[in-house]
Amino acid sequence: MNRKRPTIICSLLLVASMLGGCAGSASTAAISGGLTSADVIGSGSASFDKPSSITIMVDGTLITQENGRDEFEKQWEALTGIDLIIIQPEHDVYYDEVTKAFESGNLPDAVLLSSTYYTKYAAADFLADISSYYQGSDLQARIQAEGKESLIDGIRINGKLYGISPTRGNGCITYIKKAWLDNVGMSAPTNYAEYLAMLKAFTEEDPDGDGVKGNTYGVSAAGIINNEAPYINYLPEFYQDAYPSFYQKDDGAWADGFMEDSMKAALTRIREAYANGYIDKDITENGTGDCRDKFYANEYGVFTYWAGNWAQTLANKLKEAEVDNELVAIPPIAETGAYLERVAPVWCITSSCKNPSGVYKYFLETMNDGGEMELLWTYSPVSDKYAKNHIDHMIATVTLENDPGSITEKQAEALKLFNANSVMADLPYGTEAYSLYNDDLMALKKDLVKKVVVDGADIDSAYAEFEASNGVYMSQAIVDSLNAE
Repeated sequence: MNRKRPTIICSLLLVASMLGGCAGSASTAAISGGLTSADVIGSGSASFDKPSSITIMVDGTLITQENGRDEFEKQWEALTGIDLIIIQPEHDVYYDEVTKAFESGNLPDAVLLSSTYYTKYAAADFLADISSYYQGSDLQARIQAEGKESLIDGIRINGKLYGISPTRGNGCITYIKKAWLDNVGMSAPTNYAEYLAMLKAFTEEDPDGDGVKGNTYGVSAAGIINNEAPYINYLPEFYQDAYPSFYQKDDGAWADGFMEDSMKAALTRIREAYANGYIDKDITENGTGDCRDKFYANEYGVFTYWAGNWAQTLANKLKEAEVDNELVAIPPIAETGAYLERVAPVWCITSSCKNPSGVYKYFLETMNDGGEMELLWTYSPVSDKYAKNHIDHMIATVTLENDPGSITEKQAEALKLFNANSVMADLPYGTEAYSLYNDDLMALKKDLVKKVVVDGADIDSAYAEFEASNGVYMSQAIVDSLNAE
């Protein structure tokens, strides 16, 4: 079994390289219609037959049709000479549509999958093993030259590679409104006691300075458990050493953190804070957009959200809403120790693809070419302000040469803070038991969490009900299967 240990992501060099990369320049024409019809593939090997068309399925992280996708498609086709067919469901229902596609067998050539779906469909033989295509390829050489091979190793399943991540996963750090801290006479917290005291003050005092006490609350999040690994990234201060899914211990053995006492302790912390009104009462119904809107409306003061680009975006949106926009990004509190970096979404070639080697060579490999094609994937082709497209240039797997974009001081600081204080979340191997049970198991886990936190149910009673619903059986079956690999 290919054991993967979480390691501290030390990336001062990464930030430095990004800052250095921004010094270059490229004409706006390069991303707004001035691309040539030159073949960016170069002298492809005879073993890679050029496809006449490639059908892809992607979420809203690719520029949408109303925002310029047709121009993106036109320029991509001009660079490759290949017909690109894009299936792009609405972002909020993307995985519902992905599930329908895989259940019906009507699959595209390539599809973007989160870590959960990646392991699930790899185990079910729905994805092509691209290990042999990647080995010795131009893309491998580029990634190795930047010292980022660990990003690829992190998505191998039992030594096999079923996709490519064009960026690293990134993760969330905790942002606090400085004006709120000032108004309650507090500094940024360094431990849980200080964090909880801050939430109490944000809820019971007048942190927004409107002259009314008690009309605000401390923190909001898009759910108590997130929908994909690392699951806890929106509420790290409450979870601390707890993890609600499968992880590898120091000795290499797999375990389900949901069944451990640390999870019960985390639920106790969350339940008490929720009962005290410190946490958004709508937390189980929130989407990330709801949380952002409430943050801009100055309803609450603590938001754990993505590092890097969002540090500036949040500040800009607060300013637009005429809310003090100075944010304090904090290191993880003492009890948490480290933030978690998610496994990045993975571009995969499906088993239905009739020319997987060609799709690898002309689609996956070119996405991180460091040049014209990566430029197209990185910035909007219809904007002269370098609006973001699919790839975030700050966390790209391959650094973009002559990057015309920029990185602000806020973005750099937040990204540097996260990178220096994070560990990579574990990627469970796609065993048969994992594929069979994990969806139902996660639904039971979320139901238990809601009953405990929102309804105030007794934790031991909730776990007894969880066991009666076969939750313990499914959890142990998955653990046994992971440890048998």
